[in-house]
Amino acid sequence: MFTGIVESLGTIAAIEERGGDTRLTIATGELDISRVQLGDSIAVNGVCLTAVELPGNGFVADVSRETLSLTTAGLWQVGDPVNLERALTPDSRLGGHMVAGHVDDIGEVVSRHSDARSERFRLRVPAALARYIAHKGSVAVDGVSLTINRVEGAEFEINIVPHTLERTVIGGYQPGVKVNIEVDVIARYLERLLLGDRAAEV
Repeated sequence: MFTGIVESLGTIAAIEERGGDTRLTIATGELDISRVQLGDSIAVNGVCLTAVELPGNGFVADVSRETLSLTTAGLWQVGDPVNLERALTPDSRLGGHMVAGHVDDIGEVVSRHSDARSERFRLRVPAALARYIAHKGSVAVDGVSLTINRVEGAEFEINIVPHTLERTVIGGYQPGVKVNIEVDVIARYLERLLLGDRAAEV
C-alpha cells in the first residue's frame, strides 16, 4: 500500500524487451533506497513495481504484459521523469489516502490553465470509471493523491499547488498527455458490498 504522497522524482534509465514483457531500470535520484530490499514494492507513476535488482543508484523491475496494457508504462521512454513512492511501513504517516498501486485504467489531460499561483487541470477517464469519481473525493493520478474539485460526466478537475507542480510529473502535463488513474479503493469495496448476495452472480 501507498499514500499517494510522492517522495521524489526519478528517471527511466533503461528499457529492455524480454520475451513479450519489459524490464525497466529506474534511477531514483534523491530517493533514499538504502533500506529497500529485493522484493520490496515501489510505486512508479502510481504503478506498483517489485525491485528485482538493486544496482545502487536505482532499481530494476519487470513489467508484465497486463501492466503494459492497462497503464502508461507501455508509453514510457528512456529519460522520462516518473513519480516515486516507497511502500508504507508500520511507522509511516498516512498523509494522502490509501493507494494500492493497482492502476484501474489510463486517463487523459484535457486542459490546463492558471489559477492564481496554482494550475487547474481537467482530466477525462474511461466511461467505466466515471461512477467512482466524486466531488471532493480522492483519486490517484500517476500515483499522486488528489482531491477532485469538480465533476462533469467522465471529466473532472483538480487544482495543483506550486509544491506539487515542482515535485511531481504533474508540472509537465499538457493537453493530450496520458496518465494512470487509480480510483478510491473504498468506493470499489462499497460498490461490491452493496451488491449483497448478487455479488456471487456478477
